[in-house]
Amino acid sequence: MIDLYTAATPNGHKVSIALEELQLPYTVHALSFDRKEQKASAFLKINPNGRIPAIVDRDNGDFAVFESGAILVYLAELTGQLMPQDAKGRSEVMQWLMFQMGGVGPMQGQANVFFRYFPEHLQSAIDRYQHETRRLYEVLDTRLGQAQYLAGDYSIADIATYPWVRIHDWSGVSVKGLDNLQRWMAELDARPAVQRGLQVPVQQARNDDAVKTAQSMLIK
Repeated sequence: MIDLYTAATPNGHKVSIALEELQLPYTVHALSFDRKEQKASAFLKINPNGRIPAIVDRDNGDFAVFESGAILVYLAELTGQLMPQDAKGRSEVMQWLMFQMGGVGPMQGQANVFFRYFPEHLQSAIDRYQHETRRLYEVLDTRLGQAQYLAGDYSIADIATYPWVRIHDWSGVSVKGLDNLQRWMAELDARPAVQRGLQVPVQQARNDDAVKTAQSMLIK
């Protein structure tokens, strides 16, 4: 059994989607940012960085894993799914996973902050992060013109990237003209496990204000 500590954010949705795709049993612990539950001492023992998501694998000696990318790798290796076993295939997945972790997430997260929430209107900062996010989308679009999914077969690389790209409008970034990216988004939109994962945690997923606030934060 997996304990999932999460909130309705793109990084949180990565893990809930993966758990649904892998059909692993899990218990949801929804953390409230308003009450700063992610900074509580009990949670800091699980993730010393005080951010979601995090998991505890109760079947593996209460082993805790934090950072969304590390959780995805752990779950893929635990089950032998969503990542190839050979070195080349595994490397391809890891490359695109790192592309999301080091590029799409941080740049789009900053686009959210400066476009939606920063107290000053800094057009140069807005332009920088929106343009860089769009450039990264174009890299994804090029890749998805070569393969159905980012690493060839459906993998944790797609699961990591999709929850960010799906909120492109909130970041003020257009996907116009990126036909391959739009095709990929539609395919993932239609996956039942993806749809279920996006509803976790239910109580936060139904609160639009909480979702939008969380999406503006760089929470890994």
